[in-house]
Amino acid sequence: MKIVVIGLGQSLRGDDAAGLAAVRRWQERHPETATRPEVRVELAELPGLGLMDLIEGAQAAVIIDAVQSGAPPGTLRRLGPDDLAAFTPGAGSAHGWGAAETLQLGRRLSPSLADCRITLIGIEAGQVEMGARLSPQVEQALAGAVEMIEEGVQAWL
Repeated sequence: MKIVVIGLGQSLRGDDAAGLAAVRRWQERHPETATRPEVRVELAELPGLGLMDLIEGAQAAVIIDAVQSGAPPGTLRRLGPDDLAAFTPGAGSAHGWGAAETLQLGRRLSPSLADCRITLIGIEAGQVEMGARLSPQVEQALAGAVEMIEEGVQAWL
């Protein structure tokens, strides 16, 4: 099975970089999984609709992104396909139109994307100011996010 792991975020905007940081740490902690030939890793600062291109050709995708839903910073949440359909526009990505909304559109526009098994791991962001670092709460949550990524990938290998 072809699997893509995608970290999303803006590296210069505090907690918005959580998806990027989580995927990098997963690669460091689980190199035996991250370097398998059936696993592709992507890091994207502002993919927008390009997210659909990153998923193209994969049978499964684990996407990690910072979200803002009002939960405490560092809260982790795993969303499957049914959850993504119910994800409200007001609870989007920390950097605008989020991955969930993009995936909903992509599933309507592309039959191949509709067949991809997608899991979105959301890391609740607190601070997303330009030039900020990851908050202590998000930094602490990264270990849990790393294990959620590994569990998601292992489920499809």
